[in-house]
Amino acid sequence: MTRLTLPITVALFSFTMLDRALQTRLTPVLQKLAAAWVARGGSADQLTWLGFGLGLLAALSIAFQMPLLGLALILLSRLCDGLDGAVARLTQPSSRGAFLDITLDFLFYALIPLAFAVADPAQNALAAAVLLACFMGTGSSFLAFAALAEKAGLKADVTLPKGLYFIGGLTEATETLLVFVGMCLWPAYFPVLAYSYAALCVVTIGFRLWVGIRTLEPREDKF
Repeated sequence: MTRLTLPITVALFSFTMLDRALQTRLTPVLQKLAAAWVARGGSADQLTWLGFGLGLLAALSIAFQMPLLGLALILLSRLCDGLDGAVARLTQPSSRGAFLDITLDFLFYALIPLAFAVADPAQNALAAAVLLACFMGTGSSFLAFAALAEKAGLKADVTLPKGLYFIGGLTEATETLLVFVGMCLWPAYFPVLAYSYAALCVVTIGFRLWVGIRTLEPREDKF
């Protein structure tokens, strides 16, 4: 594999994911909402914190066995998460804002499986632990590649507006949100959904390892 074909491989894999398709469809709506927020003096950081606060309330609702309320709060939280980036691009994008957004996003994604484990430890604890371990793998591969790609000065057209260069996969924000929706609608099936999504996370981890190792190899190495 050459350095020319590797980004093409990443693009073909990434653009099959729901996250890209949804981003394209939602961007015009988010831009209008973001413009209205900015016109009222709102900032991107405010939306980031609001989104995380709603996500925390969602986790608490699920832990107290109110999954439908949790679902409504999750959807509101992810709306804020989509809006903060749009607001940042209308105002002043910053590394500080990207750091805050990514850190709180990772905390949110960890809180939801944990909440289901708290709601029903006997049924959900092991499945939640497996899913969280897989989230650790997808998160570490995401962040490690982004940091080293930045250090190496790598650029790509296969990014979402996150302020960094990262490798796509089967389990990105939209896919994870859909799984959380399913868990809230059918909480009795949490273990099945958690194990199934964990398996998809393993595929994503393997793909990112494969692409990351080859992308970051010394230039003199052959692919």
